[in-house]
Amino acid sequence: MSVIVLVEHTGGVIKKKNFEAVQYASQIAKKAGTTVTALVLGTVTETEMEGLGQYGAQKVLHIADARLDEFHARAYSSALVAAAEKETAKIIVTLHDIGGRMVAPRVAVQLKAGLVAGALSYPDTEKGFVIKKAVFSGKAFAYVNILSDTKVIMLMPNTFPATKQEGKAVVERLDISFSEKDFVVKVKSVNKVTGEVSLADAELVVSGGRGMKGPENWGILEDLAKELGAATACSRPVADSHWRPHHEHVGQTGGTVRPNLYIAVGISGAIQHLAGVNGSKTIVVINKDPEAPFFKAANYGVVGDAMEVLPRLTAAVRKFKEQHK
Repeated sequence: MSVIVLVEHTGGVIKKKNFEAVQYASQIAKKAGTTVTALVLGTVTETEMEGLGQYGAQKVLHIADARLDEFHARAYSSALVAAAEKETAKIIVTLHDIGGRMVAPRVAVQLKAGLVAGALSYPDTEKGFVIKKAVFSGKAFAYVNILSDTKVIMLMPNTFPATKQEGKAVVERLDISFSEKDFVVKVKSVNKVTGEVSLADAELVVSGGRGMKGPENWGILEDLAKELGAATACSRPVADSHWRPHHEHVGQTGGTVRPNLYIAVGISGAIQHLAGVNGSKTIVVINKDPEAPFFKAANYGVVGDAMEVLPRLTAAVRKFKEQHK
């Protein structure tokens, strides 16, 4: 009766946030006196899958169907249900990301399971099966008790650190029959974002808003990001104005990030933007308006013109790195 965790990959490479999910599942499994089984779909090397043992998985179920190299919500859901039934799993873990949001609800319906989306804590089993999550765009927390026999947990990425240890998972092939409906949505093309740092996996993010005054000024923000080894992001008005590509948009209607450091430059801090970034460990706000709402959510604030502050900050970072080589 394993704890099942869905592990996704990109081009055969398993990303850091999935290691977090496996380790989260392993802590639940230890408390329940059981083991962790990871489900991997598509083309992935055995070595890559065995490495999940370093984060707490004892076994990996692998469905080696090349069609699953591309994300298909229905097929992924069918596979996860099949894996859960094979392992008689009562607890299923996915990430609270784009894929998880499309798969977990389907699985919960099929298994008649209770679901918590955006989990921020381990289950408290002293008074049931209580999990903490954010509500009202991160302005409050709710404690949800799952009463059903089968439980689905969607873990918020970057909530718990993934610590690599010794271990090697046993890989077992799982063969299931998919229906035509599982692949009813056809993927015509995939445009992959390229860059030095993936925004979804970044631990450091430098983000810009309308205070950057125009796309021609983005170079100084990118200089800072490069020195820090950070990903770049932006607010919705910037993406809507086509200053930056839409995949960099973070906020309630864009992506959600939870880095260790989020530097917001020239962003007022409307609640819609805060909803996508308020899980950041440390928030630094740079804005020339001392009344900008973002300062209330910031750990550190700099009142000043971004055109003057950013070059000085970049120079300071560069100097610090040279002194500590």
